[in-house]
Amino acid sequence: MEPKPQVQQMNTSTNKPFKFQPKPEFEARMNSLLKDDEDKKAYWEIIHTEPQNSIRCNTLKISPKDLLKRFEKKGWKISQPFEKEYPEVMIIETQLKPGELGRSKEHLLGYYYVQEISSMLPILVLNPTEQDSLVDLCASPGSKTTQAAAKMNNAGNILANDNNLGRMVILAANMEKCGVSNAVVTKRDGVQLCRKLKKIDFQTNKILVDAPCSGEGTIRSNPRTMLMWNEKMYPSFHNQQKILASSALELLQVDGEMVYSTCTHAPEENEEIVAHLIENYDNELEEIKLPIKTRPGIESWKGKKFPTEIKKCARVYPQDNDTEGFFICKIKKLSDKKPGDENLEEEQ
Repeated sequence: MEPKPQVQQMNTSTNKPFKFQPKPEFEARMNSLLKDDEDKKAYWEIIHTEPQNSIRCNTLKISPKDLLKRFEKKGWKISQPFEKEYPEVMIIETQLKPGELGRSKEHLLGYYYVQEISSMLPILVLNPTEQDSLVDLCASPGSKTTQAAAKMNNAGNILANDNNLGRMVILAANMEKCGVSNAVVTKRDGVQLCRKLKKIDFQTNKILVDAPCSGEGTIRSNPRTMLMWNEKMYPSFHNQQKILASSALELLQVDGEMVYSTCTHAPEENEEIVAHLIENYDNELEEIKLPIKTRPGIESWKGKKFPTEIKKCARVYPQDNDTEGFFICKIKKLSDKKPGDENLEEEQ
């Protein structure tokens, strides 16, 4: 008997065949995170569509108004979804030729940075100012570092770190192209860097930990993520993220703020990490207000219950805003004490 031909599933939103099929285990995980059948259907449809062409105007070199004039001359149609609050956030509505966005004169001059909207959210939440000292612990390729420098008007100071030489070169190149002058680049393991800076009493009141992760939220721009996905990768990422976030929080000065973010939906890499920080350090989670739809952090996963405060975290799903997926948490450090320190003092 001849084998039955394999039927290629079609994406109903584009009427094109899916590039890659999700593994059953991944499909089951995502269905457990989503609300209802309509929500699940919307998710599985949108991840097989191309993401929007979103960019960020680099206000260190040009104003959004002047950049729009340049685009108008090119015949590009631009929308500004958050025009009042964040006019620098733009979406290219015109269908461009492959590579046209990256080859334009304006891009080569550093007038704009090609950046997915969800990737811009951590810096919007951290909101560094001209008076702040910021550590961007996993900075390459520089999208968030250059965004922070623009928000700080090249004042204050930024320490942009990466532990890979090749990625660090890209980071430095992007900073130079964007005209960043308030930052230094370091090549260190993130945990070791935090410990070394703490020893010399380095003062920082803002830290961004955009942690390396499984990348579940980037499937639209990188469909191969579904092929590479393996549930066995979670413990490794979880341990790395927990140590990295803990080290960063220990470095942060009292009353300082830290944003922990990932581009994954996995609770093992998100809420479980935040729960560890809540339970082992004296801090509080801050409310997150963004101009897009977000969902609260989940309070339990696979039998594990998280602190109620975890709801203040923000989950970004692609079907809610036509973006990539993301997770964001904003933490305020209250003191250098850890739970149980009072008992140790009493015993002594």
